Amino acid sequence: MKMLFELLNGALNSSRNMKRLLAVSFDFVAISLCILISSWIAYGPDPIWTKGDVYVHFFTLVTSVIVFIKSGFYRAILRYIGLSTISALFVGIVISTVLYASFSYIFRSNLDLTQVVLYWSFMIVFVGGSRLLIKSYIEQQNKEISSVAIYGAGAAGRQLASALKQGDNYRAIIFIDDNKNLHKSEIDGIKVVGVDDLQKYIRSHALSYIFLALPSASHARRNDILKSLEPYPVKVKTIAGLEDIVSGKVKIEELKDVEIEDLLGRDSVSPNEQLLKSCIEDKVVMVTGAGGSIGSELCRQIIFLKPKTLLLYEISEFGLYAIEKELSTTIKENNLNVKLYALLGSVQHKSRLQRCMERFKAQTVYHAAAYKHVPIVEHNVIEGVRNNVFGTYHAAEAALAAGVEKFVLISTDKAVRPTNVMGASKRFAELVLQALTLKDSRTIFTMVRFGNVLGSSGSVVPLFREQIRKGGPITVTHPDIIRYFMTIPEAAQLVIQAGAMGKGGDVFVLDMGEPVKIAALAERMVHLMGRTIRSSTHPTGDIEIQYSGLRPGEKLFEELLIGENVEGTEHSRIMRAQEEFMEWEKTKNSLLRLSDLCDQMDCEGIIRLLLEIPTGYDPQHEMCDLLWEGHAKQGQSEGSKVVPFKTLF
Repeated sequence: MKMLFELLNGALNSSRNMKRLLAVSFDFVAISLCILISSWIAYGPDPIWTKGDVYVHFFTLVTSVIVFIKSGFYRAILRYIGLSTISALFVGIVISTVLYASFSYIFRSNLDLTQVVLYWSFMIVFVGGSRLLIKSYIEQQNKEISSVAIYGAGAAGRQLASALKQGDNYRAIIFIDDNKNLHKSEIDGIKVVGVDDLQKYIRSHALSYIFLALPSASHARRNDILKSLEPYPVKVKTIAGLEDIVSGKVKIEELKDVEIEDLLGRDSVSPNEQLLKSCIEDKVVMVTGAGGSIGSELCRQIIFLKPKTLLLYEISEFGLYAIEKELSTTIKENNLNVKLYALLGSVQHKSRLQRCMERFKAQTVYHAAAYKHVPIVEHNVIEGVRNNVFGTYHAAEAALAAGVEKFVLISTDKAVRPTNVMGASKRFAELVLQALTLKDSRTIFTMVRFGNVLGSSGSVVPLFREQIRKGGPITVTHPDIIRYFMTIPEAAQLVIQAGAMGKGGDVFVLDMGEPVKIAALAERMVHLMGRTIRSSTHPTGDIEIQYSGLRPGEKLFEELLIGENVEGTEHSRIMRAQEEFMEWEKTKNSLLRLSDLCDQMDCEGIIRLLLEIPTGYDPQHEMCDLLWEGHAKQGQSEGSKVVPFKTLF
C-alpha cells in the first residue's frame, strides 16, 4: 500500500504532459476492463471470443479515447474538477456506451442490453469514480487548507464559494444567513445555518475564518453583524464593495481585513454636487500640504471635479513626487483635462506662496499644511507654532495679495479648549483668519474643523492591526480615552462642501458621529482578527492591552465646539459655529510678539502669549520642549533659578 501511494504521489508531481499520458493509459486499461467484466458477468466466466468481439473491443477502446480527448477530459486539472467537468465526463461515458452498443450490433449482429448497461455502470465507476477519488486524495493531502464560513447566502456568497473551490487555501463549510427560510437548506452542497449555530461548526470543523459576502451592505449593517460575531474565536475578512466588483477592479475572491468603517457603523451622506463643484469646476485650485493625508485626498477628489488647473504645494520632496505621480496617472487613465503643477516650498515662505498664486492666478486655496502630531509639537514648540500660525498667516496674506477668491483652512477639534501647543496654534490660526476677514474682505476666509481621520499618518487603527499581527501587546494611552473618527474621503468631501458655503470668517464643524472608546476599539479588532484578550480574568488570552498613560498635551476626549452657539447649514453634517474672535490690531500685535518670541527661542513667552489671547489654551503639564529642557538644565547648572512650568501662570 505504501508503494502504491508513493507511485501515486510521483504521478501527481510529474509534468503536465506526463500526467496526460498517464491518464490516457489509465483509460485504455479502464475501458478494456469494463468490456471484459461486463462480458464476464453477461456470458459467464468462460465466454467464447469471436472475431467480432475483438473488433468491438478494439473500436470501442480507440473511439472512446478519441471522444475523451475531444471532450477535454485530459485538459481538466483533477484538483479543480467541478460540475462542468463531471458533466463532460458523464456525456463522454454516455457516448462511449452508445459506441459500444453500435459496434456490438455491427460486428456481432446482435445487441445484449444487459451487457451495455453493465458497461455503462462500470465506466461510471472506473473512469468517473477514479478521478473523484484522486481529487479527494489531493484535498486530504493539502494540510494548508482552512475551513471557513461564508456570511451571506446571496449571489455574492455563492460566487465566493464557487471561487474558493478553485483555490488551495480555503474550503467553505457553511453559509450563515439571517433569512430563516434558508436555514437547513443547501446551496451547492453547502449547508445554510443561522449565526446561533456557528459555535457548533467551529468545534466540529475547526473553522478559522468567516468571510463577509455582503458587498452592498451599509456600514451600519456590517457593524451589527460584526458585533454578533465578536464572541466567536474566528478571524473575519470581507470581500470588496459591489461597485469595485462590478467595475472589475477586484475579483470577488479577493479578501481583505474588516475595514474600520464597518466597526464604526457610520455611513457617508451623499454629497451635494453643486457645493462640491462651486469652488473648483473650471477654476485654478491650490492645495498646500498636498502630500499629506488630508491634502492628498483633497487633490484626488478635486481632479474629478474638473478644475482648470491644480497646484500641488508641498515642502516634502518625496511627498510631492508621490502625489504628483499618482495624480498624473489618474488624469491620463481617466482622460481628464486638468493641468497639474508640482510646487516645492514651505508655507512659511510668503513671497514664494504669493508668486505661485499670482503666476498661476489661483482662485481657490485649501490650506492643509500643518504640523499636527501632538507630542512632536509639544517637544518642538517653536517650529510647531511657526508652521501652524505663521504658515497660515503668510498663506492668507499671499492669497489676499494674489486676489484669491476663497481660502479654506483645514483646522482640528484639538483647537477647541486645547491642552496642547498644536491645538492652541491651530486656534491661533483660526483667529488670524477671522481678524483678516474684518480687515479685508477681498478674499473669503473659511475654517473647517473636524476630528481624527482614519488612515492618516499616526492613526491608531493601522498601529493596532500591526501590533495584533505581531502578537501584541496593544498600547493604549488610557482606558477611558475617546475620539471622534471619520474616513479621509468623507472628511475631504465635507471640507470642499463647507468651503463652498463660507461667507467670510466662518468656522464650520463637521458632524463626526458618535465618539469611539479607543480601548473598546482595540478589543473589537482583537476579536475580529481571531484572537482573544489577555487580562487578569483571562490570563491565557492571546493579546494584552497595555496602558501607557496620556502623552504630553493629550486629552481624554476632544470637542468640536467652544461654545453652544451653533447653527445648521444646507448640509446635514456641516454646522456653522459662532465663536469669539479678536480685532485686527490686537491680532497683528500678537503676531509681532509671537515672531519676536520665536526668534528669541523663548518657549515660556510663547506659552504666556497663547494663554493671553482667546485660544482657550489650558496646559495640563510642564514644559517639555526638548531644547527648552536643555536650556533649563543649563540654567540650573549656572546657578540660576528655573521656575516649574505650572507656577508661571
